[in-house]
Amino acid sequence: MTIRPLRKAVFPVAGLGTRLLPATKTMPKEMLTVVDRPLIQYAVDEAREAGIEQLIFVTGRGKSSLVDYFDRGFELEATMERAGKSLSALKGSRTTPGDLISVRQQQPLGLGHAVWCARHIVGDEPFAVLLPDDLMVGGALRQMVEAYNRVGGNIVCAEEVAPEKTASYGIVTPGETDGNLTEVKGLVEKPKPEVAPSRLGVIGRYILQPEVMTILDTKETGAGGEIQLTDAMAKLIGKQPFHAVKVDAVRHDCGDKTGFVLANLAIALDSDELGPRVRAFLAGR
Repeated sequence: MTIRPLRKAVFPVAGLGTRLLPATKTMPKEMLTVVDRPLIQYAVDEAREAGIEQLIFVTGRGKSSLVDYFDRGFELEATMERAGKSLSALKGSRTTPGDLISVRQQQPLGLGHAVWCARHIVGDEPFAVLLPDDLMVGGALRQMVEAYNRVGGNIVCAEEVAPEKTASYGIVTPGETDGNLTEVKGLVEKPKPEVAPSRLGVIGRYILQPEVMTILDTKETGAGGEIQLTDAMAKLIGKQPFHAVKVDAVRHDCGDKTGFVLANLAIALDSDELGPRVRAFLAGR
C-alpha cells in the first residue's frame, strides 16, 4: 500500500458563530482570542507543526479578516521597528505567499459542502480538515499524521463522549483496536443514546483521501437537511482503510461561551507568564 504524503489542510471557517453572539455579530468567531492568539492561529500552528505546507480557508461573507490576519502588517511592523520593539509578538501571524489560499462557501449547506468547496485546490491529494472551534492543545494533528503514516487511508480524531452527548457527534461503529487506533466499521451522524453504536465520538480533526470529494459531489443531504461530511466518509468504509485515533491532547470546545471561557482559563494557567497571577487571583476568590 502506497501512502501518499499529507501536504494540504482545509479549514472550514464560513460559519456564523451564532452561539457566541453578540461578539460574532461583526467579528468572525475564529478571530476571537484565547489569551493572546485568535482561534484560527491555534489551528494553523497545529497544522504547521504537523508538516502541513498549504492552508486552505473555506470562508464566507464578512470573513476577510481571517485572510488579512496572516498577511504581512507592513505599517505595524515598520512602526514597531522604529520604536525598537521586537516583532516576536507577531510570531505565527504571517504566511509565505502561496501557502494560504481561500475559497468562498456561498451558502451554509453543511460541513460536507464546506469541504467540497475546496475540491479544486485539494485535487487528487490526501488532505486534513481542522475545525478551529475545537482548540486542541498537545499536537493532535501531528499524532494523527504519525498514525496515518503507519496505516494510511482515512483517519478521524475521536474521544469517548458521555452517553447523553452522542446526539451531538458523529459516532463510530468500532472494529478491532490496536493501541490508540480503532478500526472504523461504520459512522452514524448524531444518533440518540439508545441507538448509538458506541460512545466514540468524532471531533474536529480529520485526514481524508480525495475520493471523498467525489461522494460529496452528489450533494446528498443528511441530518438537519445539510450535506454531512460524516455521511460521505461513511461511504469510504470498506473501500479504503479507515481508523479512529485517540490522541494525547486536550480539547477545548470553543464553539460555545462556556468552552471559550474555560479555554482561556486553562491556557492562561499553563502559561509561565500568566499562570502565577491567575492562580493567585483564583486563590483569593
